[in-house]
Amino acid sequence: MAVMNLAASITFRPPEMEFTHNRHKSVIYLPKRIAISISCATSSATTTKPEIELEFIGPKPDDPMDKAKALSGEKLLRNIMSENKIELYAAYGKVMNCGGGGSCGTCIVEIIDGKDLLNERTNTEFRYLKKKPESWRLACQTIVGNKENSGKVVVQRLPQWKK
Repeated sequence: MAVMNLAASITFRPPEMEFTHNRHKSVIYLPKRIAISISCATSSATTTKPEIELEFIGPKPDDPMDKAKALSGEKLLRNIMSENKIELYAAYGKVMNCGGGGSCGTCIVEIIDGKDLLNERTNTEFRYLKKKPESWRLACQTIVGNKENSGKVVVQRLPQWKK
């Protein structure tokens, strides 16, 4: 990693103060000059943002497993699933979902592993999932990562159909 240091020395002259009293103009020069040294370091190396790996398990044991990756803290689980064409909704939800607004409760998923890599349940989730297991989340309310963490999250799609 290459580091470049930049340094500069600047001298400031304090301002003059001007005032008028009885039609006489006076100027006062403040005495000292102040020297200020400024430096900064920049790095030419690029830093990679942490990623979250996601695995999606279908509701039936013979369903294929889907995989996706996302930058930590930048997307909702619903958007990641939509962008990767991973099935989220049951039949009713396909027709009657709210489009990610958090007002229908049809995008339920279960977090099998990696719960610590997600945001806490929102008030909307507490309202829609109050009688559901703690591992159940609404995909439209679940932020994947926190911009600093990385790891793997395993998501059960359509947990209400799980057999």
